[in-house]
Amino acid sequence: MSVSELPVDLQNAARMPHVEDGQRIGLFGGSFNPPHEGHMLVAEIALRRLKLDQIWWMVTPGNPLKNHNNLASLSQRIQWCNEITTHPAIKITAFELVHPTRYTADTLARVKAHHKAVNFVWIMGADNLAGFHHWQRWREIADMIPIAVIDRPGSTLSSRSSKAALALSRYRLPERDASLLPIAKTPAWAFIHGPRSSLSSTKLRNRT
Repeated sequence: MSVSELPVDLQNAARMPHVEDGQRIGLFGGSFNPPHEGHMLVAEIALRRLKLDQIWWMVTPGNPLKNHNNLASLSQRIQWCNEITTHPAIKITAFELVHPTRYTADTLARVKAHHKAVNFVWIMGADNLAGFHHWQRWREIADMIPIAVIDRPGSTLSSRSSKAALALSRYRLPERDASLLPIAKTPAWAFIHGPRSSLSSTKLRNRT
């Protein structure tokens, strides 16, 4: 499907944001169902500590590890993201609509192939690191792109003792060197502390 074939409200989001060679770009993928203050905190910490030029909120059509019964439409989730974001360096995109992939490894390979001279880093919350070893081809992801793990309430200990964290322990950068992560040779990752929010998309959905 081409961008022009999509509904008007999805056409802008279906394009990859504009970047320049040499820039440092954070990739933050998720369902954002709905987006909340916790997502904003992760993005703001990543922008500051990694010295990023942009962070892309990659709104996915659907996470294969999650139940989709309560998944809002992609249009609705993109609208929510645009309403909650205030930082000009946060870009909302759903380019997987026209570059469909099932797994994160395939998505990252496509992004890196499209922008060979850009320094990308994958952003995830500590709760995702705890289950990272369940992701399809997770070791390939770690070999492909540096990873910044942002602390989340209740996930600090479980994530740092997780299968993936232990397997990649020798590639972990000290937190004080987090700004080097986007240009680090892979595999490389860092655990980054900062302000935390107890909000989650699941909690917000359960309130309704």
